[in-house]
Amino acid sequence: MPRPTSDVQAFEAHATDADLDDLRARLAVARLPEAETVHRAAPGHRRWEQGVPLADLVDVVNYWRTGYDWRSFEERLDRIGQFRTTIDDLGIHFLHRRSARADATPLLLTHGWPGSIAEFIDVVDELADPKDAAAPAFHVVVPSLPGFGYSDKPATTGWGTERIAAAWVELMERLGYSKFAAHGGDWGGNITTVLGGRFPAHVLGIHTTFAEAPPGLTTDGLTAVERKWTEETRDFWRHRAAYAKQQATRPQTIGYSLVDSPVGLLAWILDKFAEWSDTEDSPFETISRDRVLDDVTLYWLTRTGASSARIYYESHNSLDPELRVDVPSAISMYPRDIEKCPRPWAQERYRQIVRWRAPEIGGHFPSLEVPEYFVKDLKEGLAAVLAANR
Repeated sequence: MPRPTSDVQAFEAHATDADLDDLRARLAVARLPEAETVHRAAPGHRRWEQGVPLADLVDVVNYWRTGYDWRSFEERLDRIGQFRTTIDDLGIHFLHRRSARADATPLLLTHGWPGSIAEFIDVVDELADPKDAAAPAFHVVVPSLPGFGYSDKPATTGWGTERIAAAWVELMERLGYSKFAAHGGDWGGNITTVLGGRFPAHVLGIHTTFAEAPPGLTTDGLTAVERKWTEETRDFWRHRAAYAKQQATRPQTIGYSLVDSPVGLLAWILDKFAEWSDTEDSPFETISRDRVLDDVTLYWLTRTGASSARIYYESHNSLDPELRVDVPSAISMYPRDIEKCPRPWAQERYRQIVRWRAPEIGGHFPSLEVPEYFVKDLKEGLAAVLAANR
């Protein structure tokens, strides 16, 4: 007799030895291009200007093949607690760590691309059971986006951010959390904005590192720093967003390479970790090789290079211009993130900003780059959000 679709089932991550052996074999026989034609010594050039430098890639590939331990990551996921459930006919995978504290607040954390649940595994324990008894505690839920990780791959179009947000509300209700706080960055920030705007009866408030203003706002009245933010964001979308255009228009085409070649997948993702993190040369200045490879290997073993890219096809530039968020909102703009929204612009969409921060360090992946600061900022932001509900 089939189980009801409302069932939540325990899940364990376990790649087969054959899949891990196949990965190492593919890495051993990879065909690589010649080195890039720009060098650090050349005036005005950066080593990563043409993408991932050959020497850096070779170093990571060799470590991936001979030193990296995927089983350790699987064990960490299992210790946190993994589950799956079916929502709207799609299997959704998620981490769920309940706090021991009676006063804990349900908290939904949503990742983006090229991230995954790996972005949050280093911060879940401190959020659920903080060392400081005076700090807020949370029942932490971390879903894998549709087409990512151990969630199912949609077989039809229609799984954009609005539908995902509705599925997240159903997921939280299914876990007994009719009201919850939400955090996200990148696509997770977009989805968190939709959650706050569309589902105020369920969302206590939001914390986000990705605030997207309504279109058409003027730079009149902005500070010099805020004007620089808008210029940097415009430059990013004009000159450094080819990946987004590719995935928004031809996700299937790039998907063949991402699913067939582990080196191609690594380079595609490593390029973003390098360019979007707060570093001078290499992403490994702040993010460990193991954590980057946890993320990349998860994409590889689940064959989600194409299916994850489709979120751009489904949702690129799709946030409703008229959407407004009236629940309490805490917003942090990290200095090396790829999009930074001036507060006067953010206030046009987020009507109740209870805390605004512009940290001095950190980029697009703060939970990996500056995890201690990220947790502190998230706790303080959510404390302000929850105080506004009292």
